Amino acid sequence: MASFEWSDLPVFLAIAREGTLGAAGRRLGQSQPTMGRRLKALEGAMGVALFQRTADGFVLTDEGQTLLAHAERMETESLALMRTLSGSDAALDGDLRVSCSDWFGRVLLAPVLAELAQRHPGVVVETLTDPRIYNLARREADLVVRMVPFDETEVIARRLVTISYGLYGHPDACLGPIGDGEDCSLVVMDTAFGGMPDVAWITRRLPRARIASRSNSREVQAQLCALGVGLAVLPRPLGDTAQGLQRIELEEDPPSRTQWLGYHRDLRRLPRLRVLADLLIARIPTLAY
Repeated sequence: MASFEWSDLPVFLAIAREGTLGAAGRRLGQSQPTMGRRLKALEGAMGVALFQRTADGFVLTDEGQTLLAHAERMETESLALMRTLSGSDAALDGDLRVSCSDWFGRVLLAPVLAELAQRHPGVVVETLTDPRIYNLARREADLVVRMVPFDETEVIARRLVTISYGLYGHPDACLGPIGDGEDCSLVVMDTAFGGMPDVAWITRRLPRARIASRSNSREVQAQLCALGVGLAVLPRPLGDTAQGLQRIELEEDPPSRTQWLGYHRDLRRLPRLRVLADLLIARIPTLAY
């Protein structure tokens, strides 16, 4: 076996996880031909085929499965070293990646980031608001705010805030009694999030209402609601401040949801992360009501 380039191992891991050169290239920010050349070089240095090329994509060979186990352990150690070195950085400057939902980022996180920028202009926060759950161990994000509790042993987590929800509609849609929803249209979460408590609540509370639109974005739901498409259950910090919406008082409120904050324990001594976490803990509960 000839010596191989260590930098080709992330290429191998990306192909193993994504299944195609194109998807793996997008994950790493490289072109498909480049990914193919680097895989060929790695297989040449190893002297074995690491993947079977099939119509459905790249499938690991037995040798590839063996390399995968070692490569993942090497990746884990490398990322742990990076987190440890980052956590020892005493300067209040540098980058942070924060993940949260779209509405939370605009309504609640943005004011906190503005305060952070005034206090510590050297800290640059990159906000990620897509619905995927980011992996803290792999440094896909440094700090995550989400509704799903953290169960990873390496994550420091705490309850950040409990968000109240309400039923909203365009003012013209809120003039008469709602009853069982026979004359109502609804804007709800998309089917992938159909099991969320607010969807169960609204379909139980208004069993005869018609589903007019679905979206995984609370911001989109609020806008559709304001345009008169239908009623929507929204977080109150969003719904109470959105133009063109009126909250509908019912005998029963929608279920509230808890937002959790988490970051990797290796970063607990990183000053810029600690400052942001403390600011979120201090400010978000007051902004959410």
